[in-house]
Amino acid sequence: MKVKIAENIKFYRKQLGLTQGQLAELLHGKKSLISNYENGYSTPDVYTLCRLAEFFDITLDELVEYEKDGD
Repeated sequence: MKVKIAENIKFYRKQLGLTQGQLAELLHGKKSLISNYENGYSTPDVYTLCRLAEFFDITLDELVEYEKDGD
């Protein structure tokens, strides 16, 4: 299973024309936090995922989209 959270955070952030720093400010965090999310070094907790989905105006399912590995 490939989780696409990192790719989706970057995609939706860019759709809104925000820098990593700007998104970090909205989440009351540091730019490095967003960078770590987008590069897959860390994964947001459930609370932060919900906040991101709400901010991006998408469902949580859309944000954490995953692809099944072939059977």
